[in-house]
Amino acid sequence: MVRLFGTDGVRGEANRELTPELAFRLGKAGAYVLGKGRKKTKIVIGKDTRISGDMLEAALIAGICSMGADVLRVGILPTPGIAYLTRKLQADAGVVISASHNPYQDNGIKFFAGSGFKLPDEVEDEIERTLNILDNLEVPAGRGIGRVLEVVDAIDTYVDFLCGTAVPLNGMKIVLDCAHGAASVVGPKVFARLGAEVIPIFNQPDGVNINVNCGSTHPEALAEEVLRQGADVGLACDGDADRIIAVDEKGNILDGDYIMVICALALKEKGKLAQDTLVVTVMSNLGLHKAVKNAGLKVYETKVGDRYVLEKLLQTGTVLGGEQSGHIIFLEHNTTGDGLLSALQLLKVLKEKNAKLSELASQMQRFPQVLLNTKVRDKERIMQDETVKKKISQVQQCLGEEGRILVRPSGTEALIRVMLEGKDEQELKKLAEEVIEVIKTVDG
Repeated sequence: MVRLFGTDGVRGEANRELTPELAFRLGKAGAYVLGKGRKKTKIVIGKDTRISGDMLEAALIAGICSMGADVLRVGILPTPGIAYLTRKLQADAGVVISASHNPYQDNGIKFFAGSGFKLPDEVEDEIERTLNILDNLEVPAGRGIGRVLEVVDAIDTYVDFLCGTAVPLNGMKIVLDCAHGAASVVGPKVFARLGAEVIPIFNQPDGVNINVNCGSTHPEALAEEVLRQGADVGLACDGDADRIIAVDEKGNILDGDYIMVICALALKEKGKLAQDTLVVTVMSNLGLHKAVKNAGLKVYETKVGDRYVLEKLLQTGTVLGGEQSGHIIFLEHNTTGDGLLSALQLLKVLKEKNAKLSELASQMQRFPQVLLNTKVRDKERIMQDETVKKKISQVQQCLGEEGRILVRPSGTEALIRVMLEGKDEQELKKLAEEVIEVIKTVDG
């Protein structure tokens, strides 16, 4: 049986796979499991700007309240803001309605524990098992039914928190790509309060334009605007603002690997990088590994997914880790990837060193990397196929010690991702296309 919870909550096309009925049942099961042993459970709920958010929020709230729990509704807010408010408001749990960087047709439901951390697999599994016994659970009536309480100062509370991690940004000109998502209000407020001249773009969400040709997955328009405005830096969030991609003053796009290298080296200089160690996933560029090794840092490598980065941070007592995609966790500040917070930590380094972003980015030399995706019907079957495995092995032999191939199923979509690194980009593209063709043939 396929697990309902993926690497980042329950995802699917809204109203077809992720239906109001499923949301209602998840609300009931989540309130039951996360409220065990508590007299009156409180659960924070927030969402991004997708058109389906209202529908799923209403269903979730109905399910939660039917189990006697109160809902603290914060409205549209970044995912990390909901994690923070779950802790700040001393709630028992938090729920985010978002599909992050996915297209607007998709949506997702993700739970946080009262600590602000994502739920461990075993708790998600318990919620999933509870879905099968909902009809047998005793439900309250009368005064025992839950209520909905509006958190009217949610945005300002989160802005206060973010600004408390930052330094003044007076004199900086920043272009901020909000991806028509959850950062559209919060993001400009943060940078303006810190004294920067902020130019927001893609900050007019209409429910269906989230992530469309903008945001962290499409930063090309941001790069053009940085050059047009003569800005010091550009910053691109994704739909729920838990990741960030930067653009330097020359229009160069800098992914999460660059940001982690810049921040890790700066923290090491100050003696604030625990164990002189950085946690990354298998997707991080070979250039990152060389840069941090040359600086005397150690690297832990995990599977793809910020939940695995977080697990390794907690296991090892380290404080900084993340993904090439821009999910970066500064564990001393927040419990999950936080795009705006990560941007503020990057800008802190720029201010403290009085340096341009292009200068700091030169600390890492990126190896050519090619990433191709292909839709498939059965991800697990593809990954176990001997023909695919043989092709991967052949490509790795071809790349030798100066490169690598990584083939993996997406954790959130029906895709197989093929990534190659090496010295010759044209050769990498050719080899990646060969692997994609084998996968397509096997998939039928």
